[in-house]
Amino acid sequence: MNTIIRHVFTAILFSILISVIIAGLTLAAFLDDWSTVLEQKVGDISFLLLVFAIPITAGLIIGIVTGVYWRQRMIRIEKQMEAILKDVKLGKDNEQYKELDKIQLKMEEIQNKFRIQTENAQRLATERANEREKSLQEIVVQERNRLARELHDSVSQQLFAASMMMSAINEANPSSSVKQQLQIVENMIHQSQLEMRALLLHLRPVALKGKTLQEGTEELLYELTEKVPMDIAWKIERFSVDKGVEDQLFRILQESVSNTLRHAKATSLHVMLIERDEKIILRIIDDGIGFDMEKTKTSSYGLQNMRERAFEVGGTFKVISLPNEGTRLEVKVPILGGGDEIDD
Repeated sequence: MNTIIRHVFTAILFSILISVIIAGLTLAAFLDDWSTVLEQKVGDISFLLLVFAIPITAGLIIGIVTGVYWRQRMIRIEKQMEAILKDVKLGKDNEQYKELDKIQLKMEEIQNKFRIQTENAQRLATERANEREKSLQEIVVQERNRLARELHDSVSQQLFAASMMMSAINEANPSSSVKQQLQIVENMIHQSQLEMRALLLHLRPVALKGKTLQEGTEELLYELTEKVPMDIAWKIERFSVDKGVEDQLFRILQESVSNTLRHAKATSLHVMLIERDEKIILRIIDDGIGFDMEKTKTSSYGLQNMRERAFEVGGTFKVISLPNEGTRLEVKVPILGGGDEIDD
């Protein structure tokens, strides 16, 4: 029930109850014949009607005033709770909200507790990233690089040669039925090339290994522009952040780009890595075929993996995609324990 309606209903109910009690006590104490009361009038209005009308009217007014009063305060509390969910610093109440001081203090304590937990999560992620980097065996890195080189030098080159041959055959003007089949084969080879590039992207060392997040991102995107027939653009700003946050954001970027190469059939890719309002924002947008989010939400291991990586450093993860309208992925991570911002 609406707050105002509830207060009005309660005030009217109590007014009627009090009126009945007062009227009953008055009649019992001072009158022997109650029927005379029904005949009494004040002006042209029945006295008994006034006995009930005045308290009901007063109750209605009191109910509306108190309902509006407390509704304003409930709205204030709702806004503060929403600010906590969005990790926005709570503002101080005005004078008219002084009665909410204790609730304000409790919500500030809750927000501080959340921030401390997020700092601890980021610190733990940084420690884990450092431990992984220290414990990474050189033989594993060498094997991954060897496998990536062999795939690039053998399978990737053969796929490229097959693609060139198919293009040459199509240009020789074969019959329409044969040309249609050759076109299908050429498309399959093209998709296999994208799958191979996505596989090579996964095989490259996932750790930044002495590079900043910005350097690793730019290196990855420069490499893609040389190997992938796709319009790739990016906006990257300079800032400093904990190693654990850098590691998780770079892994999310790799996973997202790999998904774009394998499934999106996109012609353009835009990556943005910026710092705004004490938050790191990683945004990846493609113009591919998109997907049905309701069907993919629970079945996609890649999306689940990226979401968990964002949550591990206290961030938020959001994906918007529609069939044939592309995909937009956004990760926001608060900067709580990182270094100072680097000037350009």
